[in-house]
Amino acid sequence: MKIQRSIETAASPQKVWPLLVQPGEIPKWFTLLESFNYTSEPPYGPGSTFHYDERSGGRLMKCDYRVTDWLENQRFAFTLVSGPMPKDDQVWRIEPVPMGSRVTLEEDLLLPGGVFGRMLLALGVGRGIGKHLEEMLIDLKRLAEA
Repeated sequence: MKIQRSIETAASPQKVWPLLVQPGEIPKWFTLLESFNYTSEPPYGPGSTFHYDERSGGRLMKCDYRVTDWLENQRFAFTLVSGPMPKDDQVWRIEPVPMGSRVTLEEDLLLPGGVFGRMLLALGVGRGIGKHLEEMLIDLKRLAEA
């Protein structure tokens, strides 16, 4: 299931970008994260890897990702290589708009359990993820405009 949310901010793409890719900045707006660390050496870009621990629904999820796209001030995309879900592809985009930037968070995921996991997404888990993306974007906007 693909879930996408966007928000506009008065901040420029150059001000938003570090909030999306710097380990010390990401947990300030991605509030479910307990940690985010690159596991490959800089410079970072396509093929780089990172690990994050996310507390969701009371359980700690340990996830390893590989960066699939990195266009500075525009796009940060990554795919799950190890974790509790069969699929989690994410794209974080920044687009310039006349008054600043539009930031879009997109997540394409599958829950474990096959048909049962797809039913959970359709019956409400997907809405909960969408709500969380909205809350993250509000926090990101607040940080970018500070």
